[in-house]
Amino acid sequence: MTTARDLMTAPAECLSSNDTLADAARQLAKHDVGSMPVVDGGRLVGVLTDRDIVVSGLAKGLDANSATVGEVATSDVVTVNAGDDAAAVAKVLAEKQIRRVPVVDGDEVVGVIAQADVARKLDESTVGETVEKISQQ
Repeated sequence: MTTARDLMTAPAECLSSNDTLADAARQLAKHDVGSMPVVDGGRLVGVLTDRDIVVSGLAKGLDANSATVGEVATSDVVTVNAGDDAAAVAKVLAEKQIRRVPVVDGDEVVGVIAQADVARKLDESTVGETVEKISQQ
């Protein structure tokens, strides 16, 4: 059985809620991703997207050099467990219409699964259905 641990990219690159938006943007660019988990004391507390930085931060007049990730990150985080089977992971991505999901083992973020990871490692039928549902409005 293929599990989330088999699909994920590890280790997960994470941000701290105390990082500035400018630092977070540099980290997103460095790792060529549009979102990253946010952790405090090793515990997942949110997810920050490039859209959060722009729409919830800069567009509202926050200073990217002093405003923090914690001020704009999404705190209602969808996750999958490292032992979840691949079908369950694809279902979460599809139902929640998200392209990336943190993988947790207890409270610890151990990896991230992106839509591309699913596309590379699962059968065409599952991939097609998942991508179609993620893209629905």
